[in-house]
Amino acid sequence: MNLSEISIRRPVMVVLLSLSLIVAGILGLRQIPVAALPSYNTPVINVNADLPGASPETMASSVALPLEKQFSTIGGISVITSSSTLGSTSLTLEFDSSINVNAAAVDVQAALLRAQRSLPTEMTDLPSYRKVNPADAPILFMAMTSPAMNLSDLNDYAENLIAPGLSTINGVAQVNVFGAKRFAVRVRIKQERLNSRNLSMEEVAAAIRSANPNSPIGSLEGDKQTMTIQANGQLTKAADFAEIIVATRNGLPVRLKEIASVEDSYQTVRSFGSYNTERSVVLAVQRQPNANTVQVVDAVRKLMPTFQQQIPSSIKITLVNDRSLSIRAAIEDVKN
Repeated sequence: MNLSEISIRRPVMVVLLSLSLIVAGILGLRQIPVAALPSYNTPVINVNADLPGASPETMASSVALPLEKQFSTIGGISVITSSSTLGSTSLTLEFDSSINVNAAAVDVQAALLRAQRSLPTEMTDLPSYRKVNPADAPILFMAMTSPAMNLSDLNDYAENLIAPGLSTINGVAQVNVFGAKRFAVRVRIKQERLNSRNLSMEEVAAAIRSANPNSPIGSLEGDKQTMTIQANGQLTKAADFAEIIVATRNGLPVRLKEIASVEDSYQTVRSFGSYNTERSVVLAVQRQPNANTVQVVDAVRKLMPTFQQQIPSSIKITLVNDRSLSIRAAIEDVKN
């Protein structure tokens, strides 16, 4: 082998080595997770509990405290933090890094079952929990607006159609609904009328509960057949509640409308969502750890036409604050 052969082979080897590095870089680029922030996964579980109308102090003493006592018995918890607002309590449970989050979720669920006896009987919705990534924020916000539809009906479409549909997308961890306006009947007692009929608030509350039961009645069993006893359906609007007989005075029934104002309203009246000065319900899409942000957003956008076909034409869904836009721009900069 002479010097001329050596000098020819060296450039060829350099070219082949450079090409191999380029190919490896292209293949590696496709395998890199696409996200706005680095992945930071630590075992964290968030617990939410709602009791409409309760003050922050009541939520802290009657809801947060019993839950904290049960959670403190779980092994591996390093930090428990809670925050109570009007009608809502949020608890964050942070576990040691050696704890598997799925095993921790089973322990949390068991603690919630044990805590049910200590929670207020007025709590119709049991506390819920979810596994969260504290370093990850929602990747997409969606605002639902309608100039003609009641907010409670709009909220039903958001919670019962859009949110469950988005949750089925591969890579979506959860969908939160902000500015929720669940339907509720609001009763405002007129104290002077209550006193004039010698009634108490406890009597009124008991009458409302007994007139709107949500429990099984029973059945009648015969030799040849069994019949289920059905009570009247639950009351669904203010006009029905207004006719409830609270008590009898001087042989005459006292109806709820005689001592209170009864109106169709919402569970929460002190908070709401807004988009471009228009009342709205906002959905926040949060991705699973290590999921590709761009792919998840693309899957959400692909599903939008299907949703539009299933909802009234007056409802408009607007995608807001898309975090994949900055990631797409960064990818284009790398390619260029």
